[in-house]
Amino acid sequence: MNYLSEHWGMILIIFCLLIVFFKTFVIVGGREIAILERRWFGKDMPKGRVIAMSNEMGIQARTLGPGLHLLIPFIYKAKKMPFTFIAEDQVGIIESIDGDSIPPGKIFARVVPDHNSFQDSEAFLKNGGEKGPQIQILAPGTYRINLVLFKIKTVPAIVIDRGKVGIVTSMDGDPIVSGRLLAQRVEGHSKFEDGAAFLDNHGQKGPQIEILLPGTYRINTDLFHVEIRDAAIIPSGKVGLVTALDGVPLPQTEYVAKSVTGHSDYQDASKFLAAGGQRGPQLDVLKPGTYYINMLMFQIELDNVAIIERGQVAVVVSNVGEEPSQIKELIEITAKEEGATNVADRAKQTERRLAAGIERYVVPQGYRGIQQEVTGPGIYYLNRRAFIIYIIDTTNITIDWDEATDTKFDPLKVISCDGFEISVSVKVIIRVRPDQAPYMVAKIGSIDNLIQHVIHPMIDSSFRNQASSTSAMNFMQDRQEEQKKAEDRARLELEKYHVECVSVLICQIKLPQDLMDTQTMKIIAQQQQAMYQEQQKAEQTRIATEKTRSEADQQKNLVEAEIGVKIAEQNKMKAIRFAEGEAESIRLRAEGEAKGITVKGQAEGAKILAIGEATAKAYTLQCQSLGQESVTAIEISKQIAEGKVKVTPDMLVQGGDNLGGILSAYLTQKMTGKNPDANQISKS
Repeated sequence: MNYLSEHWGMILIIFCLLIVFFKTFVIVGGREIAILERRWFGKDMPKGRVIAMSNEMGIQARTLGPGLHLLIPFIYKAKKMPFTFIAEDQVGIIESIDGDSIPPGKIFARVVPDHNSFQDSEAFLKNGGEKGPQIQILAPGTYRINLVLFKIKTVPAIVIDRGKVGIVTSMDGDPIVSGRLLAQRVEGHSKFEDGAAFLDNHGQKGPQIEILLPGTYRINTDLFHVEIRDAAIIPSGKVGLVTALDGVPLPQTEYVAKSVTGHSDYQDASKFLAAGGQRGPQLDVLKPGTYYINMLMFQIELDNVAIIERGQVAVVVSNVGEEPSQIKELIEITAKEEGATNVADRAKQTERRLAAGIERYVVPQGYRGIQQEVTGPGIYYLNRRAFIIYIIDTTNITIDWDEATDTKFDPLKVISCDGFEISVSVKVIIRVRPDQAPYMVAKIGSIDNLIQHVIHPMIDSSFRNQASSTSAMNFMQDRQEEQKKAEDRARLELEKYHVECVSVLICQIKLPQDLMDTQTMKIIAQQQQAMYQEQQKAEQTRIATEKTRSEADQQKNLVEAEIGVKIAEQNKMKAIRFAEGEAESIRLRAEGEAKGITVKGQAEGAKILAIGEATAKAYTLQCQSLGQESVTAIEISKQIAEGKVKVTPDMLVQGGDNLGGILSAYLTQKMTGKNPDANQISKS
């Protein structure tokens, strides 16, 4: 405490020095600027100004960048602010709160040079920068801008996706030329990103004829309003009919505008106008695809493609082309096409054509009217505003008058001369030749009109007239003749309309039931009479048939007998041949057996002779060595051993009661062919 009381003066001086230091030195950060305000010792700002220059009191236009700055204390006050940052997908829209006044009739301030994208505020004011919204914008980046002088609004960049289109409307510029819907095209503004170039080149205020294609654009949205719309997409199987909302007015005699080239399918509206494009329905159409078209200039309407099937042709009625004002000129052109060589020939051909009913409105290509050349099968991108087509079947067309639910007409009801109502079912077959189709259309308009207003009344009238001149039964009986009459009349009548009658057929004729019953009874009686006569003839025929059948039956037996004799004769010859063959076979077999026996006997004799000679020789040798008696004893033993000499008898007869055993042994021997064992006999 004593120290503070003793050195308070020194402390006050130090405190004052510190205040002076902080007021003298300003440290601005690396991403900051300092806004200065001069409070003392300077000039007053001019009237109407809010931002001061360097020698004027007030908020200064100049700023201090990052770093250490020395200021006169108490005269300047510094306020730090961050840099202005514009992101990559943004643009900066600027409005100045000070500067010169914008001239009357203008909305945006003019562009002044050398202000370094509004970072040099003093240069902006010195060079005549104007107060209000600025045309120039800030591209993505970082800026040192005095945010007291300039208000900055960040808006997204304009992004137009694929399949979209940007329609632009300018909020400033010259007035649009009287009579025009859209502003004329100007060059050098880089797709509206350079607003200053747009205004300097006399860009016009209002909807613009140019459009923005898919992409990203940095546009001053305060100057240009961008509306994103769908591009014109023509799907498969469709055609785009175009109507121009601006251009040269159509002549009163025309319904469809003339065709112009070079506008890239209406995607370059400026070239369309420059080529003399007319306002209204256009002749050229858009085929399937995607088109970037200014919808403020052109309206697109989808329509189906024209499909002509096999067996069909299209008669085209053109709403465009030269007007065939004089029939004489048209006839001359047609005569030339047919090969006429002089005026007389042309006149004769003209008379023949008119006498044949060929209409004057069937014209060659290039003229307005029904085109002489027909269009064959296929798919066509047809402008139905410019061309009307009538599809005509060139195959046979059948028209029925019957009771079926899917036919147009009921059976014809006619009255015969004897007062009976007859119901007639009719079928008419017609055909239109391709080369006659235009003339048929010129004469009657369409096949439906032909059927409703020509064929139906004609057939109805024809059969009524024919029925009224004959009786009901005769009408039915003369059906073929009545059919031929109707066909001849139809063929003659349809030739006037350039239609070929293939045939007229009567399918069914229905008479009243009472008349049919009477006729039926009459016919039944006639049929019965005829039947009886036929039965009589049949019986007579049957008698003759039976007689013939009996003769035929006997003829069969006779044939069988003859065949039997032939068979027996053949069997006899067969037996004789067989017997002769069998006898010859037996003779040959006997001769063979005899020869075999002879050979066998000779062999057996030779064998026995050899054995005997060998045995005799053996006996002789045995007798010489053993003696006669010994050899005899040996031989007897062999005979006993071999069973050739019986020592025991076959039957042993004993006395007493053994008679049954003897009889049994005898019977056994006879039945079995064997000699009973002596032991068995004994036992018996």
